[in-house]
Amino acid sequence: MVDDILIDLADSFENSFDAMRRSLNKVRTGRANLAVLDDIRIDYYGSLTPLNQVATLTVADPRLITIKPWENTMIPVIEKTINQADIGINPSNDGEMIRLPIPPLSGERRQELVRQVRRSGEECKQSLRGHRRDANEMLKEASKEGEVSEDERDRGLKRIQDATDQQTKAVDDAVATKETELLEV
Repeated sequence: MVDDILIDLADSFENSFDAMRRSLNKVRTGRANLAVLDDIRIDYYGSLTPLNQVATLTVADPRLITIKPWENTMIPVIEKTINQADIGINPSNDGEMIRLPIPPLSGERRQELVRQVRRSGEECKQSLRGHRRDANEMLKEASKEGEVSEDERDRGLKRIQDATDQQTKAVDDAVATKETELLEV
Protein backbone atom coordinates (compact mmCIF):
# COMPACT_ATOMS: atom_id res chain seq x y z
CA MET A 1 0.00 0.00 0.00
CA VAL A 2 2.73 2.45 0.98
CA ASP A 3 4.69 1.63 -2.18
CA ASP A 4 1.61 2.27 -4.34
CA ILE A 5 1.14 5.67 -2.75
CA LEU A 6 4.81 6.51 -3.30
CA ILE A 7 4.63 5.42 -6.95
CA ASP A 8 1.58 7.65 -7.51
CA LEU A 9 3.38 10.48 -5.73
CA ALA A 10 6.46 10.07 -7.92
CA ASP A 11 4.30 10.20 -11.07
CA SER A 12 2.55 13.35 -9.83
CA PHE A 13 5.90 14.95 -8.99
CA GLU A 14 7.27 14.10 -12.44
CA ASN A 15 4.23 15.62 -14.18
CA SER A 16 4.54 18.83 -12.16
CA PHE A 17 8.27 19.04 -12.82
CA ASP A 18 7.81 18.43 -16.56
CA ALA A 19 5.21 21.20 -16.74
CA MET A 20 7.62 23.59 -15.01
CA ARG A 21 10.47 22.55 -17.30
CA ARG A 22 8.33 23.24 -20.39
CA SER A 23 7.42 26.62 -18.92
CA LEU A 24 11.09 27.44 -18.31
CA ASN A 25 12.08 26.38 -21.81
CA LYS A 26 9.72 28.96 -23.26
CA VAL A 27 11.42 31.81 -21.42
CA ARG A 28 13.66 33.60 -23.89
CA THR A 29 17.25 33.90 -22.65
CA GLY A 30 18.74 36.13 -25.34
CA ARG A 31 19.95 33.08 -27.24
CA ALA A 32 18.09 31.40 -30.07
CA ASN A 33 15.93 28.57 -28.78
CA LEU A 34 13.29 26.80 -30.86
CA ALA A 35 11.13 26.25 -27.76
CA VAL A 36 9.84 29.84 -28.07
CA LEU A 37 8.00 28.70 -31.22
CA ASP A 38 6.41 25.57 -29.70
CA ASP A 39 2.98 27.12 -29.09
CA ILE A 40 2.66 28.76 -32.49
CA ARG A 41 0.00 27.22 -34.72
CA ILE A 42 -0.31 28.14 -38.41
CA ASP A 43 -3.57 28.18 -40.37
CA TYR A 44 -2.56 25.54 -42.92
CA TYR A 45 -5.39 25.01 -45.39
CA GLY A 46 -8.06 25.54 -42.76
CA SER A 47 -6.56 23.65 -39.83
CA LEU A 48 -4.28 24.95 -37.10
CA THR A 49 -0.98 23.13 -37.50
CA PRO A 50 2.19 23.42 -35.38
CA LEU A 51 4.83 25.56 -37.06
CA ASN A 52 7.37 22.72 -37.12
CA GLN A 53 4.95 20.68 -39.29
CA VAL A 54 4.80 23.26 -42.08
CA ALA A 55 8.42 24.43 -42.10
CA THR A 56 11.97 23.51 -41.21
CA LEU A 57 13.12 25.35 -38.09
CA THR A 58 16.81 25.83 -37.41
CA VAL A 59 19.07 27.82 -35.13
CA ALA A 60 21.46 29.39 -37.62
CA ASP A 61 23.62 31.06 -34.96
CA PRO A 62 23.17 31.96 -31.27
CA ARG A 63 21.05 35.00 -32.14
CA LEU A 64 19.12 33.82 -35.20
CA ILE A 65 16.33 31.33 -35.87
CA THR A 66 15.52 30.53 -39.50
CA ILE A 67 12.22 29.18 -40.76
CA LYS A 68 12.13 27.57 -44.21
CA PRO A 69 8.48 26.86 -45.13
CA TRP A 70 7.85 23.86 -47.32
CA GLU A 71 5.62 26.06 -49.46
CA ASN A 72 6.64 29.64 -50.24
CA THR A 73 2.98 30.69 -50.19
CA MET A 74 3.01 30.09 -46.42
CA ILE A 75 5.62 32.80 -45.73
CA PRO A 76 3.14 35.69 -45.20
CA VAL A 77 0.85 33.49 -43.08
CA ILE A 78 3.75 32.36 -40.87
CA GLU A 79 5.06 35.91 -40.55
CA LYS A 80 1.64 37.25 -39.57
CA THR A 81 1.10 34.47 -37.02
CA ILE A 82 4.51 35.07 -35.40
CA ASN A 83 3.74 38.79 -35.11
CA GLN A 84 0.36 38.00 -33.52
CA ALA A 85 1.95 35.51 -31.10
CA ASP A 86 3.67 38.43 -29.34
CA ILE A 87 6.87 36.55 -28.50
CA GLY A 88 8.96 39.70 -28.73
CA ILE A 89 10.66 38.80 -32.02
CA ASN A 90 10.06 40.57 -35.33
CA PRO A 91 10.30 38.26 -38.35
CA SER A 92 11.80 39.30 -41.67
CA ASN A 93 11.80 37.35 -44.91
CA ASP A 94 13.69 37.26 -48.19
CA GLY A 95 10.98 35.49 -50.20
CA GLU A 96 12.24 31.99 -49.40
CA MET A 97 13.04 32.01 -45.71
CA ILE A 98 11.92 33.81 -42.56
CA ARG A 99 14.60 35.05 -40.18
CA LEU A 100 13.93 35.69 -36.51
CA PRO A 101 16.77 37.77 -35.07
CA ILE A 102 16.85 37.38 -31.29
CA PRO A 103 17.38 40.84 -29.77
CA PRO A 104 19.66 41.11 -26.75
CA LEU A 105 17.84 41.39 -23.44
CA SER A 106 18.00 44.62 -21.46
CA GLY A 107 18.87 44.44 -17.77
CA GLU A 108 15.31 45.35 -16.83
CA ARG A 109 13.86 42.63 -19.07
CA ARG A 110 16.30 40.09 -17.62
CA GLN A 111 15.11 40.90 -14.09
CA GLU A 112 11.48 40.60 -15.22
CA LEU A 113 12.20 37.18 -16.74
CA VAL A 114 14.01 36.09 -13.55
CA ARG A 115 10.89 36.99 -11.56
CA GLN A 116 8.79 34.98 -14.04
CA VAL A 117 11.12 31.98 -13.66
CA ARG A 118 10.97 32.18 -9.85
CA ARG A 119 7.18 32.42 -9.99
CA SER A 120 7.06 29.31 -12.17
CA GLY A 121 9.34 27.48 -9.71
CA GLU A 122 7.17 28.53 -6.77
CA GLU A 123 4.02 27.34 -8.55
CA CYS A 124 5.68 23.98 -9.11
CA LYS A 125 6.67 23.74 -5.44
CA GLN A 126 3.08 24.55 -4.42
CA SER A 127 1.93 21.73 -6.67
CA LEU A 128 4.48 19.39 -5.05
CA ARG A 129 3.24 20.32 -1.59
CA GLY A 130 -0.33 19.60 -2.69
CA HIS A 131 0.69 16.17 -3.97
CA ARG A 132 2.53 15.54 -0.69
CA ARG A 133 -0.55 16.50 1.31
CA ASP A 134 -2.72 14.15 -0.76
CA ALA A 135 -0.26 11.26 -0.31
CA ASN A 136 -0.06 11.89 3.45
CA GLU A 137 -3.85 11.89 3.71
CA MET A 138 -4.12 8.65 1.74
CA LEU A 139 -1.53 7.03 4.00
CA LYS A 140 -3.23 8.25 7.19
CA GLU A 141 -6.60 7.05 5.90
CA ALA A 142 -5.11 3.63 5.13
CA SER A 143 -3.72 3.53 8.66
CA LYS A 144 -7.14 4.37 10.16
CA GLU A 145 -8.76 1.60 8.15
CA GLY A 146 -6.16 -0.87 9.38
CA GLU A 147 -4.56 -1.50 5.97
CA VAL A 148 -1.23 -0.10 7.20
CA SER A 149 0.33 -0.35 10.67
CA GLU A 150 1.38 2.76 12.56
CA ASP A 151 5.06 1.96 12.04
CA GLU A 152 4.53 1.54 8.29
CA ARG A 153 2.55 4.79 8.27
CA ASP A 154 5.36 6.66 10.05
CA ARG A 155 8.01 5.24 7.72
CA GLY A 156 5.79 6.06 4.74
CA LEU A 157 5.30 9.66 5.92
CA LYS A 158 9.08 10.02 6.22
CA ARG A 159 9.62 8.57 2.74
CA ILE A 160 6.99 10.95 1.34
CA GLN A 161 8.74 13.91 2.97
CA ASP A 162 12.14 12.73 1.69
CA ALA A 163 10.76 12.41 -1.85
CA THR A 164 9.21 15.88 -1.58
CA ASP A 165 12.49 17.39 -0.34
CA GLN A 166 14.40 15.74 -3.18
CA GLN A 167 11.96 17.00 -5.82
CA THR A 168 11.92 20.50 -4.30
CA LYS A 169 15.71 20.59 -4.56
CA ALA A 170 15.46 19.56 -8.22
CA VAL A 171 13.01 22.45 -8.82
CA ASP A 172 15.34 24.90 -7.06
CA ASP A 173 18.29 23.65 -9.14
CA ALA A 174 16.35 24.02 -12.41
CA VAL A 175 15.25 27.56 -11.47
CA ALA A 176 18.81 28.52 -10.46
CA THR A 177 20.18 27.19 -13.77
CA LYS A 178 17.62 29.18 -15.76
CA GLU A 179 18.35 32.33 -13.70
CA THR A 180 22.06 31.93 -14.46
CA GLU A 181 21.27 31.66 -18.18
CA LEU A 182 19.10 34.78 -18.04
CA LEU A 183 21.59 36.90 -16.13
CA GLU A 184 24.51 35.86 -18.34
CA VAL A 185 25.39 38.75 -20.63
